Amino acid sequence: MSDFSNFHLSDRSKIITKELPGPISRELLEEQSRLEGSIVSYPKSFPMAINRAKGAIIEDVDGNHLIDFFSSAGVVNLGHCNEEILEYTSQQQSRLIHALDYPTRLKLDVIKDILSCLPEDMADQYKVSFVGPTGADAVEAAVKLAKIKTGRDNIIAFRGGYHGMTTTALALTSNTRFRSKFKSLDANVHFIPYAYCYRCPVKKTPDTCHTDCVDYLGEVLENTFSGIVKPAAVILEPIQGEGGIVVPPPGYLEKIAQVAKENDVLTIFDEVQAGFFRSGRFLSFLHSDARPDIITMSKGLGGVGFPIAAILYKKEIEAWSTGDHVGTFRGNQVSLAGAKGAFDFVRKHNLIAHIDNISILLNGKLKALQDEFEVIGDIRGKGLMIGVEIVDDRQTKKPAPQTAKKIRDNCFQRGLIIELGGYHDNVLRLLPPLIITPDILTDAVNILHNSLKAIYEN
Repeated sequence: MSDFSNFHLSDRSKIITKELPGPISRELLEEQSRLEGSIVSYPKSFPMAINRAKGAIIEDVDGNHLIDFFSSAGVVNLGHCNEEILEYTSQQQSRLIHALDYPTRLKLDVIKDILSCLPEDMADQYKVSFVGPTGADAVEAAVKLAKIKTGRDNIIAFRGGYHGMTTTALALTSNTRFRSKFKSLDANVHFIPYAYCYRCPVKKTPDTCHTDCVDYLGEVLENTFSGIVKPAAVILEPIQGEGGIVVPPPGYLEKIAQVAKENDVLTIFDEVQAGFFRSGRFLSFLHSDARPDIITMSKGLGGVGFPIAAILYKKEIEAWSTGDHVGTFRGNQVSLAGAKGAFDFVRKHNLIAHIDNISILLNGKLKALQDEFEVIGDIRGKGLMIGVEIVDDRQTKKPAPQTAKKIRDNCFQRGLIIELGGYHDNVLRLLPPLIITPDILTDAVNILHNSLKAIYEN
């Protein structure tokens, strides 16, 4: 099994300036503020200007090395500038870059790679369409296909779900902070509770839960007085990302798909963030036996950050005709080369075994932190998609967003990038590159420990 040590810029964090941002970063941040639009967001949370990155290490323009435990929002699953994958993309750039939606050997090989990663009972039942080039594009395409197939407009989404920032994708996203400035989006979207067991929406406990939240979906679909006309589809993230790494209990996804099927409603699983081996499986729903009608993919599919998006869907719901969904940048050939390189890399290095092993190490270290610090209320996730929920009190589970923010900011100053999420912005979202080494992971957790200690002791 590969140890991946050669795929990283260095083996640990290194902060050489007095504070972050350093002086050169400050100059570039000020210049950015003058020249670039105000929608810029990440430099507000992590103020730095980047020089280069490799593996799990980002080097800023001042020479500081920071550990990326966010993988650039889950895009660089196989690490920054993975040289094995870059060999594929550099060779492709001299052959063919843009080919609209014409067939190429490369595109067909990537489609075969995608389908080959599905269980045997699924592989020959699905087709692939490249949309693009972002996850929101995949969501838009999935919803469009569902509406064409069923002839209906309504969509049921879930609280805590995040599906993108384009019009329909934003309408499916429950965070009202993103939606509050718009007088209208897609009006035919209805939200129901997700299985957030740490904060159960129907007030059950593990010993009394029978996935009652699925019964709520059944009630909505079957009760003619629910106020919701039969939808085209139900869309959900099998593991909620932005919502705080919320993992539903065993059997939940299967029951959602079954209830939808019984009511002639399609099921869309959004795997944009949790997909491409992030959870330790090719797609996160493959930890279950659920079989959705449509699956969205993007982010990690591009290997090391090349933009690409696709949907997988059952052949039986093929409903659109030539040109029903077009786009100039569908399946860019360089992005496809990145995807091909990524699939080959996963197989060559037996990456799933590495993820399983390294996730055990990470969870063990996080559990030790939980034993030491009362502010850690819950640790949950699959593979290398982990959420650490910060609370004021473990008994009341009162969210502690300000404490979470202090932890994130303190970690950044010490050389660790962790993003926040969750219904209350109180969850540390840990998404390190899948090629993270034990040494870099240990350094990252030590930084987290020191940050907790500094905050807790004050």
